Amino acid sequence: MAPSSLPSGQPGGRPNVPAGNVVGRPTPRPTGEPNATVLVVEDEPAIATAIAQRLTAEGWRVEVARDGLSGVDAALRLRPDVVVLDVMLPGIDGLEVTRRIQAEHPMPILMLTARDDETDMIIGLGVGADDYMTKPFSMRELVARLKALLRRVDRAAQVAASPVAQPPIEVGDVTIDQAQRRVYRAGDEVHLTPTEFELLVMLASSPKTVLTREKLLAEVWDWADASGTRTVDSHIKALRRKLGADLIRTVHGVGYAFEPTA
Repeated sequence: MAPSSLPSGQPGGRPNVPAGNVVGRPTPRPTGEPNATVLVVEDEPAIATAIAQRLTAEGWRVEVARDGLSGVDAALRLRPDVVVLDVMLPGIDGLEVTRRIQAEHPMPILMLTARDDETDMIIGLGVGADDYMTKPFSMRELVARLKALLRRVDRAAQVAASPVAQPPIEVGDVTIDQAQRRVYRAGDEVHLTPTEFELLVMLASSPKTVLTREKLLAEVWDWADASGTRTVDSHIKALRRKLGADLIRTVHGVGYAFEPTA
């Protein structure tokens, strides 16, 4: 992380927030979005504190855990609205933390990775993360990604609570039950993260139509910065890994099209 991203006024630029402490209290946000509880699982004190202070300034309630096992315990105790989770952690790594959390109580997770390795990113998405960012990262982008993730979760809850059920999408041997947020291929259920589900709905709603990476990023992530299009690519690879490589066609230099078999 760039030094300018770290909180100032602390000796050596390495401020410390005791693990498990709640930083700040929620204050009303002018956007009208509900106040969120965020769990930050990060073992580097400077990064953990920088994230906690910035998210607290957004009006969110933040708790910090400094290792994998503490992160799992905190997640199951707090039931936070979203988790910011480093991949490299003492004890158990972020991938195992994600598996344990999602097995007990599924919740949105944004992963942080120090390596710009797409394989790691796809594995992270495969075990249940909803989004990822590579260090060093912009605090502005982190906040934007978290807000977008929270909006997606909120939209999903509104759809689930709506008295008017959305009809299922059936294309080829793929069935998307929008009311129950379940996906089936050839009758077998495929478990997707909330982000993967929304991405699939977006593609399947316009079969055989090429959707640009920028459009997918704007519609699914509410993120208009073209620098995030690699996120789209990684989620597409995660979808192919779960649903089969034959469903989504890559249009090089443009985007993707959903083209299931008849």
